[in-house]
Amino acid sequence: MNKINQMTVIGGGIIGLSAALRLQSKGVQVLILEKNTIGSGASLGNAGHLAMEQVYPVADPSILKTLPKMLLDPLGPLRVDWRYLWHLMPWMLKLVGNMRPMPFQRIHETLTSMNAEAYPAWEAFIKKWQLSDLVHIKGSLLVAETEKSLAKLKKHGQQLCAIGVENEWVSAKNLQEREPAISASQLGGLFYPNTGHVVDIKELINQLKNKFLLLGGKIEEEMNVKALYKETNNQVRIVSDEKYFLSNNVLIACGAYSKKITEMISRIKIPLDTERGYHLMLPTEKSRLSIPISSADRRFIMTPMNSGLRLAGTVEFAGLERPPNMQRALNLLSLANPMFKQALDTEGNTPWMGFRPTLPDSLPIIDRKDNVYFAFGHQHLGLTHAPYTAKIIESLFFNKPPSLNYKNLSIDRFL
Repeated sequence: MNKINQMTVIGGGIIGLSAALRLQSKGVQVLILEKNTIGSGASLGNAGHLAMEQVYPVADPSILKTLPKMLLDPLGPLRVDWRYLWHLMPWMLKLVGNMRPMPFQRIHETLTSMNAEAYPAWEAFIKKWQLSDLVHIKGSLLVAETEKSLAKLKKHGQQLCAIGVENEWVSAKNLQEREPAISASQLGGLFYPNTGHVVDIKELINQLKNKFLLLGGKIEEEMNVKALYKETNNQVRIVSDEKYFLSNNVLIACGAYSKKITEMISRIKIPLDTERGYHLMLPTEKSRLSIPISSADRRFIMTPMNSGLRLAGTVEFAGLERPPNMQRALNLLSLANPMFKQALDTEGNTPWMGFRPTLPDSLPIIDRKDNVYFAFGHQHLGLTHAPYTAKIIESLFFNKPPSLNYKNLSIDRFL
């Protein structure tokens, strides 16, 4: 057993690492326990997009009309493993329930508020930790290739402007000027200036880890936490395969693996499930694009990185145990190639699969219960919300009211 820490963070992904670094920089002695290695899970394989423009829930009522087509399309953005369907059904019913007008609007307003806070939080984070060479706030594009999609996109842009989400219309000509490699099949789109992308996620994680260690933080990797218990003195006993730790406070931030230990310590049943996300990395395509481009028609994203072009964005529901279906990653190439004037070079490509933790109301749990803290369930917005989540955790730790009315993020909403 190690000495008692002020805060133990379970999970060394971008959420847990950001919160740990922020607390450590404020003089809190922090220990991170990571199941594998720091930043090796969903954080390593995400799309790298700081998606401040994504202010709507994961699913809306319009998806119900296209759901059968999406499920039958081998290149479609959604797949459900039929063997997992029975387990998934309660979660899906809650998801559909949140498509009703009142909960949908509440979720939308909460995400809008969070994303508005995420932008300055990232700016401050970049400045404080000297990350400007790794995180570029240069905007992103959402493009369309049919007249019908184009009309929807224009309307969407107007709706976003009305709620303060800045965007500008980009004509086909302007799109060609911005990104010359893009095919003329792309008829135009929206440019979001207040978004960005990470050009080297592995190095970002590495730098944050090193800064945390230099400040005196401690890390234990290959620590598979199995149980949490409250001691009689209110300290938390954290039990792994080989060790146990005592901590004055604990933060559960282990993404898709947060459900079991959260229920153990809180006695609240959490409807957390996993969107298995895939990406395909093309290492020779380092200069094809200058900023991330998403397709409204093809429902995926392409992000330029120092190590190549990352194609990402599919969703698969099959749980945590089944092996990855890497054909999902390879399918992304068939979606991407028609968007370019010349086919992409696939030499040395590497597929990847990871687990996005998603709750049926599309909102994370960021909360505190006595000396137990929670920060998980960020769905597609984990990277986007990481610095702001860390800011909320700091406020909760020092008993200061967060800038956001975070009641919609409370764990009590699942009582």
